[in-house]
Amino acid sequence: MTNEWYVLIEEDTRTTEHPDGVELKLHRWTLVGAHPIGQDEAEAVAAAEDAALHYTPRVLARHARPGDEPGRHAFLTQDGAWVVLVRQRHRECHIRVTTARLVHSQAEKEAPTKSLKEKFRGALEGPPALAKPWAPPGKRQQA
Repeated sequence: MTNEWYVLIEEDTRTTEHPDGVELKLHRWTLVGAHPIGQDEAEAVAAAEDAALHYTPRVLARHARPGDEPGRHAFLTQDGAWVVLVRQRHRECHIRVTTARLVHSQAEKEAPTKSLKEKFRGALEGPPALAKPWAPPGKRQQA
């Protein structure tokens, strides 16, 4: 287990869908940055505050002119997360800034490529069985 602290920045992204002639504005939080800070939690908290007070979302940065400074309302929640409303001209964005400790990291692994013989065998036999879904340790069935 590692003891690395990060500052996570999320932006509220919106997409508009038009099913059956009705306009739906769908919001979701998207992780836009995971910045490593170091071993000190207090340093991560200070960096999160700085990010909440100075980070400019992409939508506003893309349309900003030199010297523009957006309006900002930063709220510190009880759990230590910052929720920030950023406004510039007629655009409005929301960001969420939190601190997090990295507790697990695993590199991606790819299965070896199949030989031509294995590809033909797979075509004749059908797709392989799906992996078993995750279950809590007490509920796992013995194979």
